[in-house]
Amino acid sequence: MSHCIIPPLDEDLSISFEFFPPTGPKSEKRLWQTLTNLAPLNPDFVSVTYGAGGATHDRTFDTVKRIHDELAIPAASHLTIVGATKSEINQLLLNYQAVGIKHILALRGDPPAGEGRFAPHPNGFENSIQLIEHISEMGGFEISVAAYPETHPSARSAQADIDYLKQKMDAGATRAITQFFFHADAYLRFRDKAVASGISIPIIPGILPVTNYKRVAGFAKDCGASIPAWFHSIFNGLDENPKLRELVAVTVASELTLQLKNEGVKDFHIYTLNKWESTEAICNILGVPQTRGRRAA
Repeated sequence: MSHCIIPPLDEDLSISFEFFPPTGPKSEKRLWQTLTNLAPLNPDFVSVTYGAGGATHDRTFDTVKRIHDELAIPAASHLTIVGATKSEINQLLLNYQAVGIKHILALRGDPPAGEGRFAPHPNGFENSIQLIEHISEMGGFEISVAAYPETHPSARSAQADIDYLKQKMDAGATRAITQFFFHADAYLRFRDKAVASGISIPIIPGILPVTNYKRVAGFAKDCGASIPAWFHSIFNGLDENPKLRELVAVTVASELTLQLKNEGVKDFHIYTLNKWESTEAICNILGVPQTRGRRAA
């Protein structure tokens, strides 16, 4: 007789989720179903992305506010400097303060499609360090920032990238969340080098279930994340078989999180792509405690 190994619940684990703002009524309904179904996992916080060039800032604001008001889950907004003046960003921060949002993911951001390399707005912040300093000077915000286990594509070197993360911490960042990666060693080596360089803030691994291999391959190319050779074989053809693809994605992501957990990692940030099924499965396998509630239909 076979025996199912049920992972023990780990009360020391903390989890957070990333979502993107809806584009219409259908995607809004899907997002809210996802949020409702993941709420029993008691995330430390959830974050909502901000489109290239600040294209979604109104929808981001509305989504973050609704999460804060209706689900009482700590909600964080991504905030980028692309295409925005200092006064515009300051007003957005004041708007968040007014509705009780106290957590910002401060990012440089990507330029809009087709615009090539990043160029600061003439009346804006020049880089993410200046944005972090401004938010810190305002006070009242928790500030998260991005980190790149396999080095940001525009960084001069891996050490220069770590040094830049140290500058973010010194400017006021209280947490770093990594870009996704698929090798546990990539995160572990980065974490150890960061600590050796004087970085003392938490560095939370970002986990991305591969729900669409072609899309993820494009994401990886843009952000400098490497894809293991065996990914190509196990995900080949699965974009036409979504149910099987999801099973494989959960298995691969769960294996990665368990490897990290065995190395002492207790905090995880999952890029949900606004889908709850695979995210909840990964959390169950990891041993994240739940408070069961009514599920969204």
